[in-house]
Parts: sequence; C-alpha cells; structure tokens
Amino acid sequence: MENSSCEIVFSLNGLNDTRTNKLIYFSCSFLIYLFTIFVNMTLVVTVMLDRVLHEPMYIFLCNLCVNGIYGATGFYPKILLDLLSDSHIISYNACVTQIFVVYSFILCELANLTVMAYDRYVAICNPLQYHPIMTPGNVGKLLLVPWLLSFVEILIVVLLMVRLPLCGSKINKLYCTNWDVVKLSCVDTSVNNLYGYVLVISHFIQALLIVISYFHIIRTCVRSKAEQSKFMETCLPHLITLSSFSLSVVASLRSRAEQKKFMETCLPHLVTLMNFILSILFDVMYAQYLVVPPLLNPLIYGLKLKQIRHSVWRLLSRKVSVLT
Repeated sequence: MENSSCEIVFSLNGLNDTRTNKLIYFSCSFLIYLFTIFVNMTLVVTVMLDRVLHEPMYIFLCNLCVNGIYGATGFYPKILLDLLSDSHIISYNACVTQIFVVYSFILCELANLTVMAYDRYVAICNPLQYHPIMTPGNVGKLLLVPWLLSFVEILIVVLLMVRLPLCGSKINKLYCTNWDVVKLSCVDTSVNNLYGYVLVISHFIQALLIVISYFHIIRTCVRSKAEQSKFMETCLPHLITLSSFSLSVVASLRSRAEQKKFMETCLPHLVTLMNFILSILFDVMYAQYLVVPPLLNPLIYGLKLKQIRHSVWRLLSRKVSVLT
C-alpha cells in the first residue's frame, strides 16, 4: 500500500461484535458522553464564577477537567458515528488527528496529576512558603506546562509515525492508536519503539515525583490530626484519581511487550508471561483511561471537596431563584 494520506482509509474492527445491539450501545455511550461534558463543564464554570475558588488547587482541578473535555471529545464522536453506521472506517488524516488528541490527553492527564501533587506537597509540607511559591505567574506556568509538554511529545510520535509506508489498513480497535498504525508498516520501526521507551521512562519519572511528594505529605500528616483532616479532604481525591489513571500503564506495558522482535531475544519468558496476564485485562483497560477519568474526576473532587459542593449548590440555587 502506498503511503498517501489522501488515499489511505483504515478499517476499525473493534465494533464488529456490536452490530446486533447498536442502539443500546449508542444510547449508553451518548449518555455517558453528555454526562462527562456536563460534570466537567459544571466544575469548570463553578471555579470560574466563584472568586472563593480562585486558588491554585481549584485552578489546577479546573485544568484537569478541561483536559477531560478535550479527551472525551477526541474519543466519543467517532465511536458514536460508527455505532450508527454499517461501515467503520476512518481516513488517514482523521486517524492521525485522533491519535494526537487521545495521546496528548493521556500525557496531559499525568502531567496535571504531577502538578497537583506538587501543589499539595507545598501546601502541606511548606505552608509558610505556599503563597510565595504559588504566585500567579508560577501558577500560569504550571497550567501551561502539561499542555505544551504533552503536545510536543505527541507531535514527535506523530511525525515518526507518518513517515512510515503502510502495508495494511485494518485496525482491531474502537479507535486509532499509534502502535496499531505502526504495526501496519512495511519497514523497520525500531526508532518508533525506541522513542516509545523514552516516553515510558519520562512518565515513570513523573510517577516517581508523585510518589515522593505523597511520601513527604503522609509523613507530615501523621504528626497532627489537623493535617490528617486536610489530607483526607484535599489529597484523597487526588489519590483516587491517580489510582484510576494508573491502570492505563498496564495497557501501555502490554502494547510495548508486543514488540517481539526486540524483546523476545532478550526476555522471552517475561514477554510470554506479560502477554498471558495482561491480555485478559488489556481491552478493558485500554479504553478505561479514555472513559473513566474524564467522567469520575469532577465527581470525585466535587463530592469530596466541601468548598466545591457549597459553590455548586450556591450557583444552582441562584439560577433557580432567577428562573422563578
């Protein structure tokens, strides 16, 4: 197959088993998408309108929700369209765009969680230095860094992918993924795989920074009941969100384990074991980080943070009084 972006059309085979219950799947997916947009927009609007919430912790949470809307919009519309159609195809350019949006959402999510962990570390472990450190300028930089970093990382992924000539057009997924497109290539993909490992290492470093932050936070909170209460209210939602998102690492590990030419010569038994264990969970978890975090993040924080609950209720009460 010639690698002409104007001619290539991919066939997405992930929905082939849903043809008998399309309306049910469509209705459920559509409702989940609407609810995801609604809960994220509610939290974003609440933070924007309530001046009491104009603090770094809530602003970073707002950034997380904006990323949730961005990721859900890159995932759901194509799925919904395919559920209404008998042919599940996607053009080359649309596939590349979806890969960019979905992967940048995932990386931005992790970067945002890292920033939020740092914010809680400074607030609890160095409270006297919190406001001097979290100046409006620094907060602005911490808001932009996750987006810029994720966009640059994924731009390199896309550039490495589009240079490859392709010898196939079938993708056995609900949506386009970088690795499924790379596997269709007619040439050596060692550079793509190497960069994938570089990304995995960089994300492991981010995860390590989160672990170190929470090690110091928990050590500090053990000393007083007041700090323990603060931890339960402001840090527990972050840990729940982080735990949910961390399941996506399992999918990433299996995806890289499939690169048998590179791995099997060195670690054949490990690759076999990983594929056996992770294949059971892979299909669910691969879409899990595209569905669960955008849906649950605003609910977790909205239910756990008292200030958020009060602000949402106050805004809704004000809206009802105006309408009546």
